[in-house]
Amino acid sequence: MSSTTGVASVEATTDPPAPYRWRWAALFVILAAEVMDLLDAVVTNVAGPSMRADLGGGASTLQWLAAAYTLSMAIGLVTGGRLGDIYGRRRMFLVGAAGFTAGSLLCAVSTSPETLIGARVVQGLFGAVMLPQGLGMIKEMFPPKESQKAFGMFGPVMGLSAVCGPILAGWLVDADYFGTGWRMIFLINLPLGAAAILGALRYLPRGRSADRPRLDIPGMLLVSVAALLIIFPLVQGREYDWPGWTFAMMAASVVVFVAFAVYESRRSRAGRDPLVVPSLFRKRGFSGGMALGLVFFSTMQGFMLVFNLYTQIGLGYSPLKAGLVMVPWSGGMIVGFGLAQAVTRFGRAVLQAGALVMALGVFGVWLTLDRVGSGVGPWQLLPSLLVTGVGMGLLMAPFFDIVLASVEQHETGSASGTMTAMQQLGGAFGVALLGTVFFGLLGGGIATAVDHRADDLRGRLAAAHVPRTTQDRLVADLRTCASDRAVAKDSEATPASCARLEKDTRSAVTSPEAGVRISGALRSTASSAFEGGFGSVMKTVLWIVDGMLALTFLLAFLLPRHARPEGAGGH
Repeated sequence: MSSTTGVASVEATTDPPAPYRWRWAALFVILAAEVMDLLDAVVTNVAGPSMRADLGGGASTLQWLAAAYTLSMAIGLVTGGRLGDIYGRRRMFLVGAAGFTAGSLLCAVSTSPETLIGARVVQGLFGAVMLPQGLGMIKEMFPPKESQKAFGMFGPVMGLSAVCGPILAGWLVDADYFGTGWRMIFLINLPLGAAAILGALRYLPRGRSADRPRLDIPGMLLVSVAALLIIFPLVQGREYDWPGWTFAMMAASVVVFVAFAVYESRRSRAGRDPLVVPSLFRKRGFSGGMALGLVFFSTMQGFMLVFNLYTQIGLGYSPLKAGLVMVPWSGGMIVGFGLAQAVTRFGRAVLQAGALVMALGVFGVWLTLDRVGSGVGPWQLLPSLLVTGVGMGLLMAPFFDIVLASVEQHETGSASGTMTAMQQLGGAFGVALLGTVFFGLLGGGIATAVDHRADDLRGRLAAAHVPRTTQDRLVADLRTCASDRAVAKDSEATPASCARLEKDTRSAVTSPEAGVRISGALRSTASSAFEGGFGSVMKTVLWIVDGMLALTFLLAFLLPRHARPEGAGGH
């Protein structure tokens, strides 16, 4: 999800020039671009399993479909706003919208996981060029009395996109218009992108910032390399059985981030424009806010990915059904945003209450899975997901304002850009981390689930006159096969352990009737163990999510107690 919420509230406080004639029409053009980004940030969570089934690829493919977009956007956002200052916001908006639309077309025509992930990178980079321009133009176009109303429209648009995105993605995949399947979720961006480009040409104001900072290309390269060095081994490490180079890359990431900080500090002292203003990180409120944001947005995006994988692969929900399951979460988020506006005076306490409410909701999901098991349905998940969403809305609504309260007024531009990039980087990190934990535990979880059903399976095999030693071999074969199939790098290939199970099953058959009973027993046990294994792993991940929310609550103590009052200057 893109991070315009908090940036908006800060940038609305400065006095723009005289009102621009076409400002309201221009606002709708900017909002159309926001909708494209917000939809594309969530659609692959719902459509990912369908994409993998069509194109192939391992479990890491599902993580990369989300992480490639958010990571490239995080890297690009730090620079995107500066490009608007240098070359003009309208021009860079048009470049970003055209590139994003072209990236969507590349996604739609992809024939392999690699080309689809590459196209997602293109989308993310051009999205990062497009999005910051809109915020800057709103600040310039609207007088102070109207700017709050203009920025206030972002909340409902974000909320509606969060509700409609998963449903739209599921509906388009299930409907399979013109045989396009999942590709339609990207093709729908073509008319949206064309409308945004034509609208931008007609309604967006021309002009260029009087202050034209120089582009910090070495800084951009350093932060890009540092981010990639941490995300790549997290996503790919499990598939390669965690070789030494994965840990070396993660260690190198820390070194490069330190080099980036040193370089930015020197550049700032030399009087040149840094990518990130170093003085920001000497403020406890801002540094604490960055740490809190990294943990929270990692938690949110990671949870959404894993929960969608659980409902579609573990529970067998269709993409549309999986999208509808997320409606209470999204609806709760809108309620949380509304509640937060009503209790703004409590400042930081609202954010901390949101973390606790969200943690309570996540525990409710755990309790539902524990009580109901693999037969859980959307209606049973509704109350806990609604509470989770309310908590998330309460936490997100005041976050940006409170963090930016500790920042001097002249630093808000750099601070806002840094925070939006951090939100995207946190999302990529969460997808990599929780996705890796989920798939790392899955094989063992399914093997354990087979063990729990072994006695029942042996009883059914004995009834089919299978000797004891053969029963043990079939149980062991099924255990290995179910585990291997769940974590296979190629979902279409048959693991060697499953081929061995088929061979041992054939040798155990003494009559056609026995063959039917043996196959039926193995099939039903495997299906039950698959669902049970997914459920047990999901419950483990939910405890991790609650731990991350507890850390979010504690980190909030580093923040200022209240947001900066309207119209306040620096300290």
